[in-house]
Amino acid sequence: MRSFTMTKTVLKNLLGGPATLMYPKKKRTFTAITRGRVDNDINKCIFCGMCSRRCPCYAIVVTKDSREWEIDRLKCCTCNLCVEICPVKSLSMENQYAPAVLDRGGGVHKLKGPDKPKREAAAGAKGADQAQ
Repeated sequence: MRSFTMTKTVLKNLLGGPATLMYPKKKRTFTAITRGRVDNDINKCIFCGMCSRRCPCYAIVVTKDSREWEIDRLKCCTCNLCVEICPVKSLSMENQYAPAVLDRGGGVHKLKGPDKPKREAAAGAKGADQAQ
């Protein structure tokens, strides 16, 4: 009985096409739910630091004073926990992988936010109008 199963498998492998993609000719298409890398819309970010506290790998560092957001893509395990906990939904998970890097520093992705938040800038302009 086992010989029939084995013969079926051998014939299928001999007569069928290759099991792998022909990479240079055909590019791989990723599904919408593929976890590739974390992306941040820095204009939406409020620098609360919840993503860095939730990250199990400590790959995210948020500096509220200097308004910087940093992720070490070589530490990130793409668990999607930071995306789920973000209160303003500035984080998203891209379905493309990060490009390969040659050194450890190349895996660190740093973003700098705008100098002043919109609320503070509007409050400063309103206060200046009232002073006149």
